[in-house]
Amino acid sequence: MNANSPEPAGFSASHFLDLARKTVPPMHPGGRPIVAGFAVGALVLRLINRRLGFLGFLATAWAAWFFREPARVTPTRPNIAVAAADGTVADVLEAEPPAELGLPFGRMLRISTFLNIFDVHVQRLPATGEITAAHYRPGKFLSADLDKASEDNERNSLAIRTEDGKDLVVVQIAGLVARRIVCEVKAGEPAVAGRTYGLIRFGSRVDLYVPLGSKVLVEPGQRTIGGETVLAELGG
Repeated sequence: MNANSPEPAGFSASHFLDLARKTVPPMHPGGRPIVAGFAVGALVLRLINRRLGFLGFLATAWAAWFFREPARVTPTRPNIAVAAADGTVADVLEAEPPAELGLPFGRMLRISTFLNIFDVHVQRLPATGEITAAHYRPGKFLSADLDKASEDNERNSLAIRTEDGKDLVVVQIAGLVARRIVCEVKAGEPAVAGRTYGLIRFGSRVDLYVPLGSKVLVEPGQRTIGGETVLAELGG
């Protein structure tokens, strides 16, 4: 094929780039400094030894993949709560929401999701409405798959009132390895279901509290997709 030959039908450079953008998810901004650090380390290792440099670049690629923020399609039907995180449902039980939020209501249904190091680690808002309270609390770094992690570990909590007037709570919880919780929203801001609002670096846990009387649609052991999986139909 010479330089003047037409491109094959259905192919174009812009189409290829668009396909690549859809296939390779973008990186969350919170991960860029870490990935940059990995890249600098890989370059230094490359100057010392080719094999070490290759391993460094593999580690850089893994870090970029770890902080991925894939596009998600969030259900739009009313009166539901979607998963705030990718992961595995650890348990569903009645529990008090975090006391530091100062909420006037009592026990709620808590749906806990455990994230391992291979899961997407950005968190997404579970419903559309308004963020009514936000609070960060330092704590321990127990393994995130332990039930005590919800009570004792470092955490960042949000209270959300939905457009239908239901109150939800979503909590980012640090784990054994995770030492950094990023939250990009605050009280008084609007909440949009499925929108990314934060990030936990490395293994962690996310708890979603819904009103008693809600119909929980997932079971312990089930996988969730943040921003897409419907966890509950809200009642109460």
